Amino acid sequence: MFAATAIDTSNKPAFYNELATQLKALLEGERDSIANAANTSALIYQMVPGLNWAGFYFLQSDEELVLGPFQGKPACVRIAVGKGVCGTAIDLGMSMLIKDVNDFPGHIACDADSRSELVVLLRDADGVFGVLDLDSPLPARFDKEDQAGIEKLAAIYVAASSFED
Repeated sequence: MFAATAIDTSNKPAFYNELATQLKALLEGERDSIANAANTSALIYQMVPGLNWAGFYFLQSDEELVLGPFQGKPACVRIAVGKGVCGTAIDLGMSMLIKDVNDFPGHIACDADSRSELVVLLRDADGVFGVLDLDSPLPARFDKEDQAGIEKLAAIYVAASSFED
């Protein structure tokens, strides 16, 4: 049985390295993408301080993302590519680090308490197929170290799941 262990958060690179080790152990031997997304979002939500939402959106078509497993308040189910932070990340083909969502034109407020957001792409050999989305009630909660750490966790999720054989 897996049990997350507390990690010192004072050194972000070390924190994310340890969290990556725990995520690999949690996902080891499981290939189901939905089960792995559920456990990935749960671990991130439990371990990363200052979050009010952590979860996945998957491309349903070239025009739309659909909600996947998450932790937090109920969320928007469908997001058009090019809309909001998640849809813009897909449209631009890059991660998005938003210090204040109120300053992001077209932000979709699924939770009015969210103030900052980090969205990283999920990419396999066939290209981008979704995003891992983190929200925080704290302005400027995320920085480049968080982005690098969450991108590493997203890559672990993709590698562990049935997307790459």
